[in-house]
Amino acid sequence: MDREWNDSQPIYRQLRDRVVAMILDGVLNEGDPLPSVRNVAAEYRVNPLTVLKGYQQLVDEQLVESRRGRGMFINTGARNLLLQGERQKFLAEEWPRVHATIQRLGLRAEELLDASANGRPSNAAEEEPKS
Repeated sequence: MDREWNDSQPIYRQLRDRVVAMILDGVLNEGDPLPSVRNVAAEYRVNPLTVLKGYQQLVDEQLVESRRGRGMFINTGARNLLLQGERQKFLAEEWPRVHATIQRLGLRAEELLDASANGRPSNAAEEEPKS
């Protein structure tokens, strides 16, 4: 996890989002334990209650289960549940802006696919060199 925090949202929410990213990226898998609240609090120099609040959000979303005396563990199906939710969120919130930009710039599907495959814009989309 990244050690830097930003001021755009509460730290507990950023902790939650980092665990979600780790699940989506396959760093944390079903059945894996989450690091203890104490360890995370000490390592990232945050209040243990802040960590607990972030973890509690994951429990409330049924992504993680708390096992009394043992810790918190990733639930079966958590990644699929996250993928479904994150896809819907992307299509509802981000895709309209991305699509509008694509339309505004007159980009074609082939250009987007080429740029994605090459990791950079295609020649048609690149700026011409200045002489």
